[in-house]
Amino acid sequence: MKTEPQPRTNIRLVGEFTVLRSKIMDDAQADYSWRIDPELASLDATRPVTLSLEEYLRYHRDDVRYPSPWSVRMAIDTLGGKHIGNCMYYDIDAEKSQCELGIMIGDRNYWSKGYGTDVVKTAVNHIFQTTELDRVYLHTLTSNYRAQKSFAKAGFKPLGNKKRDGYEFVFMEVQRKNWEAEQAKSVIDVSTHRPAK
Repeated sequence: MKTEPQPRTNIRLVGEFTVLRSKIMDDAQADYSWRIDPELASLDATRPVTLSLEEYLRYHRDDVRYPSPWSVRMAIDTLGGKHIGNCMYYDIDAEKSQCELGIMIGDRNYWSKGYGTDVVKTAVNHIFQTTELDRVYLHTLTSNYRAQKSFAKAGFKPLGNKKRDGYEFVFMEVQRKNWEAEQAKSVIDVSTHRPAK
């Protein structure tokens, strides 16, 4: 049986290139345009949304007003405030001490420029700094090499491939102990760095 998570306040996490923040109603139009996009849906191993915008707005409104205690949904903005995608961690399981991470950069102008990696690092840092979870995992299509490379840069290690619903996925994870070791290494690297003469 799952333990009830603690209530969350509004989220605002600042990374190197991005800001992760709580979802708001103003996100609905961009979200809808991404959810009906066939290419974006195929990268997520799903089908495009077939709801009308009006129907989607009702769904989005409920999502913003009544968030699930088992998931945290965040918008991705640039540092300048442009909404470019979404990120969430979900299936939060206190007993297994784990959650799953998902990300979508919907605005193609921000693909392959480090934004996704920054989002993943920022989200993982937030999870390990504010929860007692020991593991964050994810899955991505075996054909989505760009995503796999981004996740690896953010510290995720491949666990192997699995077939599900007619798709083949690479499963990846990052464990708290490895994340903590990387954090400690970063502190040592910074503290021992000497400027060149």
